[in-house]
Amino acid sequence: MLQIVLEKPGQFLTTDGPTPTLAPGEALVRVHRIGVCGTDLHAFAGHQPFFSYPRILGHELGVEVIDPGSDPQDLKVGDRCSVEPYLNCGHCVACRRGKPNCCASLNVIGVHRDGGMRPFIAIPAHKLHRSAKLDYEQLALIETLGIGAHAIERAEGTSQDFVLVIGAGPIGLSVIQFARITGATLAVMDVSETRLAFCRDQLGVIHTVIAGADATAQLKAIGGGDLPTIVIDATGNPTSMAATFELVAHGGRIVFVGLFQGDVTFNDPNFHRRELTLCASRNALPQTFRDIIHLVEAGRIDTRPWITHRFALAETPTVFPRDIAGNPAVLKAIIAV
Repeated sequence: MLQIVLEKPGQFLTTDGPTPTLAPGEALVRVHRIGVCGTDLHAFAGHQPFFSYPRILGHELGVEVIDPGSDPQDLKVGDRCSVEPYLNCGHCVACRRGKPNCCASLNVIGVHRDGGMRPFIAIPAHKLHRSAKLDYEQLALIETLGIGAHAIERAEGTSQDFVLVIGAGPIGLSVIQFARITGATLAVMDVSETRLAFCRDQLGVIHTVIAGADATAQLKAIGGGDLPTIVIDATGNPTSMAATFELVAHGGRIVFVGLFQGDVTFNDPNFHRRELTLCASRNALPQTFRDIIHLVEAGRIDTRPWITHRFALAETPTVFPRDIAGNPAVLKAIIAV
């Protein structure tokens, strides 16, 4: 079968691969749609942590069950599913404490093992989340939404908070969706007026801020004199992440959902004076996938405005480097298989 392999940074190859065989507990699924995310872009550029080449990318997947396997978890042939691509051990301290998303030996499909840029893939049946209502394109974007939803879970946001989301790329957009659901006062900051206009026009964000020297004053104006109680940085930019310590209110919380290869430093007296809480946010929890599917089914989350580019799997070696990688106009690209 056709499969697209990222042979090395900057180079995709079209190859022929076998149809997967099932291990106990796995289901065979047909891949219909693949979302392209920042992980894929960073891997293509050679900047992705925890990554090795060659690799079949693709972890944002909308799939159809072909064979439910030996432990079907109530799956049936023809079920449409989103894939939870985080393969955890089940027995480390994180897994035992209900945090399989940061398992000590986590393997992520499309990152640590080969992913969905091929027609068929074997997936543990319990990692498939069904929906009778959503189409494959919607299902492919559940994982992206999960990143944002879990960031809000880590932030412990409520309607009483003032939330600042920094970065209006795909991950920032997913954070924004769930920040709005909390009912909190929400502001979005980015360097791009185009992306901020998208937030206002498509997501109904009222308060947007261009990053710069007067950002603090703008935020205080929005907060009635107060800085945000929660700052979520979705940029993966070390300068932006370091600056969050100056943008958050005393007693506030910072969540880093963006990721880069390097160190973040901050002024310790400022950190203590404000008694800040600093959190990382990694992946999402199984229940989060199910909750998001219900929200999308109910019409409370709409991902369709995000999708700016679509192309076929066989076109990936040409279209990805030419039209997707490094293109600031791309919010979310979808690959049809």
